Amino acid sequence: MPGFPRLRDAYDLVVVGGGHAGLQAGLKAGLLRKTAVVIDRGPKYSRSYYAPRMDNIPGFPEGVSGHKLLDLQIAAVRRVDEFVDYVTPARVASAERSGSGYAVGFEWLKQSLVARGSVLVLAMGVVDRIPEVGGKIDPIFPWANQAIVDFCLICDGHDLAGKTVAVIGHDAFAARTALDILEFAPKGVELLTHGRPLLADEDADERAALRSALDERNVRSFDSEMVGFDEIREKRFGVRFADGSHRSYDRGFSALGWYDQHAAIPRSLGCAFDPDGFVRTDDDARALSAETGEPIPGLYCVGDLRNGWKQIPEAWSYAERAVIHAWAEYAGMPGGPPPYP
Repeated sequence: MPGFPRLRDAYDLVVVGGGHAGLQAGLKAGLLRKTAVVIDRGPKYSRSYYAPRMDNIPGFPEGVSGHKLLDLQIAAVRRVDEFVDYVTPARVASAERSGSGYAVGFEWLKQSLVARGSVLVLAMGVVDRIPEVGGKIDPIFPWANQAIVDFCLICDGHDLAGKTVAVIGHDAFAARTALDILEFAPKGVELLTHGRPLLADEDADERAALRSALDERNVRSFDSEMVGFDEIREKRFGVRFADGSHRSYDRGFSALGWYDQHAAIPRSLGCAFDPDGFVRTDDDARALSAETGEPIPGLYCVGDLRNGWKQIPEAWSYAERAVIHAWAEYAGMPGGPPPYP
């Protein structure tokens, strides 16, 4: 019955995460006639789930919503269910080396289960930090769901030309984002620091350099705390401030970085991380060891969790690389990956 697979005793690959990267890894495993299980918390946890239109997806010249794209990928995985089990909603609790492979503990249908495989593909993604108003993240959701507020410059920057843009954030990342947005020829860019002093946490040299760049490019900042949003019927991003003022923009852009980079499991497996907190991998998406810098046998990391650009086509590319490499080096060999030292 779809959605209720019976776990096998062991798989060639265990894929943790059912976003675009994890689903592509599961599909590729099935196409290569290797058994895999995709353990998915649920489509709504994917970063793109609420995106109303994405323009950079091959095969969709008019754009496609994140929700529809996930549905299509899930359908593709279900078509290879002779080899691939898709388990959702499930929450992974642990992953560890077990013999010559991996054991992944997870909760599913109020059961505590373990999936075992020769190869482990981590595709858990990351979680954006959402602006809080009154201690809640919900107020901005309607604007985000209608693409009036964006989160990914590389995904949506092309749509900012000729528009006024409010960038939410107070640190160096927000300042650099505001400056990067200028590359897309907006009508104007302003920083909303939401009650925080602009660049207060940066060292003096960086603060001075960024302030100079912002001043030179006429990017102003407003420090008053945001207390609410409006103008959604007009398809605009209206912002109300604690000082009683109100500002209106064509678009908003959240530049608050990441709320959760899902580092616990890769860290427990000995993965190396880059300075921004993403898992280091090689060109085949093999996770690199924090101790030796060498690939960890049988362990791969794909999608937003790994170092690199956060784009769906790139997530697909590295999912393909990971599974093809695993198929050639491990899953296609009797006994799975070599024993660990």
